[in-house]
Amino acid sequence: MKGHVAPPVEAGSFFPNVRSIRANIGGWAQLSVVQYFVAEAAVIEAWAGPEPYSRATGFISDLGAVSCGVYEDRAVCSPLHVVMNASFVVQGLALILGALFLTAGLLCVAARPGVRAQRFNVAPVDSSAQPRLLANSWVMAVAIRILTGISGAGTVIVGFVPEDLGSPWHFAGALMFFIGGGFALLLLGILWFRQTPMSWFLAACGSLCIGALVVGGLTGMDVPQPGTLERLMGYPVTIGMAAAGLVIAQRVQAERKSAHLRVG
Repeated sequence: MKGHVAPPVEAGSFFPNVRSIRANIGGWAQLSVVQYFVAEAAVIEAWAGPEPYSRATGFISDLGAVSCGVYEDRAVCSPLHVVMNASFVVQGLALILGALFLTAGLLCVAARPGVRAQRFNVAPVDSSAQPRLLANSWVMAVAIRILTGISGAGTVIVGFVPEDLGSPWHFAGALMFFIGGGFALLLLGILWFRQTPMSWFLAACGSLCIGALVVGGLTGMDVPQPGTLERLMGYPVTIGMAAAGLVIAQRVQAERKSAHLRVG
């Protein structure tokens, strides 16, 4: 009598350690970027310019301007600019922490239990077999980590170099945040395709950011509501990264709870 035959395991595939403290820190770090919205609301409430601040027409960086006065034809005065700039830095460090702590293997499997990661440098035994993950999933996960790190570094620069200091690094940092974050979310949506419904949301966030960035580049931000356009670049990155962090944190907690029950 034949026993049960287990399905063959693809060469080079493995289950990353989803229960590790490192994975837990990385997931919660990315989720923590939502603190930005709390800080922004508080800084807007304290705005002291001649006109009330409007999210539709006011640039995000105006909230971090150090001095009160006229900057590029805009009257700016943000008494809580330290809070806004600190929020930028904290958000950036959280993204960098997520990029460092969330391994490529973890990103490959975080969205659905039972999925195995496949190292990119190991050829499958049966080349005709359909892989459970995208063939280049490992490379894609590495790219996501790099782009997330770039995005985080960009917003750290924005926080340390406010717009009214006259440094080109502020603009460069903002571009790093938008471009890195937008493409990271788009790739993460593709990586998690058919693993979680959240993949569609992440891909939409990435696409919205990139699309708004293209419009901003073509128009030079000379639109009726530049604040709205800039927020269509930035908000999707923050929301999308937090959503991805939530998926990862929930998976880590579920795996740790399951392991605890098995031990108990």
